[in-house]
Amino acid sequence: MAAEPAVPDYMMDPNAVLKDADAEWRYKQPPDYQKTRKYYSETKTRNHTAGSLPALVENLVKNWEIEASFKTQLSDWRTVDFTKYSFAVNDREPVSAEHMLRVGTYNAIIGVDAPSAISGTYYDANGMDFGTSHKTFKRMMPVFAWEVLEVYTEPPVVAFKWRHWGEFKGDYSAVNTAGEKVKVPANGKVVEITGVTVAHLNDKLQVTKLRTWFDSDEMFRQMDPDNQAVRTPMSECPIMGASTQSSQIEAGLNVA
Repeated sequence: MAAEPAVPDYMMDPNAVLKDADAEWRYKQPPDYQKTRKYYSETKTRNHTAGSLPALVENLVKNWEIEASFKTQLSDWRTVDFTKYSFAVNDREPVSAEHMLRVGTYNAIIGVDAPSAISGTYYDANGMDFGTSHKTFKRMMPVFAWEVLEVYTEPPVVAFKWRHWGEFKGDYSAVNTAGEKVKVPANGKVVEITGVTVAHLNDKLQVTKLRTWFDSDEMFRQMDPDNQAVRTPMSECPIMGASTQSSQIEAGLNVA
């Protein structure tokens, strides 16, 4: 009988990969998730027992999000088998780890190829690079917490429902697919998204494939329930390529 695989640290500790001192970090040092973790602990809806499957899955995804957002070398990603890894949202084609590393987690999730009719009026993933996309949503929601609600199946194929939430504290500013600059005033309300993900794990409990289903327009509906967005035509995007310092970014679907 084969031995059970050892549980890796990134499934036991939500901050495990932040301790990877030798990794190449996007802003030269590991990001600071203290505010996000504090907000999570104060506003979460589940209290998973340490070592339980929901807790293990939650920790895995939080560490995956850190690596996908802030580690610039795929060889430093410990939560995934980057030689096999793929990521897909809803009915879109899967993308590789290299694609996510290039465009960023927000753009990979929202989609650079076929944005929905609603999201396209607020955001253009093709007009926002990695840094500006993170800066846009970080300004809007200084913290964006994430939790597992339910786990339906056990490894190696884990299906689970999740919740992602934060307070809309800063004005939203981005470029949409029509080439307009979009601004939405902050309303201080909680933006909350739920979805379902299926994660395929290898024998080392690394992710080889992720597929997520959620309403990609829901964040924009909640962000602008009264249609107060101001859209200004512009010939070119002045924020394209802007840099973002590590002190300005904490977490991205952060998908933590």
